[in-house]
Amino acid sequence: MDHFENIVKTLLEHNGYWVRQSFKVDLTKEEKRNINKPSIPRPEIDLLAYRPTENEIIAIEVKSFFNSPGVKIADIKLEHAYPEGRYKLFTCKKYRDVVLNRLRMDLKKSGMINGEETLRLGLAAGNIYQSKSCEFRAYFDERNWFFWSPEDIKCQVMKLATHGYENDPAIITAKILNRP
Repeated sequence: MDHFENIVKTLLEHNGYWVRQSFKVDLTKEEKRNINKPSIPRPEIDLLAYRPTENEIIAIEVKSFFNSPGVKIADIKLEHAYPEGRYKLFTCKKYRDVVLNRLRMDLKKSGMINGEETLRLGLAAGNIYQSKSCEFRAYFDERNWFFWSPEDIKCQVMKLATHGYENDPAIITAKILNRP
């Protein structure tokens, strides 16, 4: 959902990240064959966040899932030999390695990075199945992946209310919600 992605993008920017939205990764034909998906379209990273002070890049999958049961930890913990399902980057190591390696090469070739940056995977979720954010956090921490739970996102939105006025829907909404 673009609006939820925009809110998460705004939150990341207010946390010191430079953010690109809907970033396409150009896999080669050989890379596509290597992951057993010769006709797969270009993978798209929902949000690509770079934090210069940490020299870190995070490829973030953004899922709102507001009118659904939410993101299920069991779905994230699945392991597939080849990419399939909704969470390919999380559930298929081979796919993740190929996509993130190509992402790094594409960014370096375009002059956007120097190649020394840490690159990791992330998830920002608006709704977690059965409110199991702690289980997600433990799982993501084990893998050194970035995770923003619904609670984290809510807290970050509320912080926006303390910022000066900007003509941004997320900031305006935060200010409305924080009024006495």
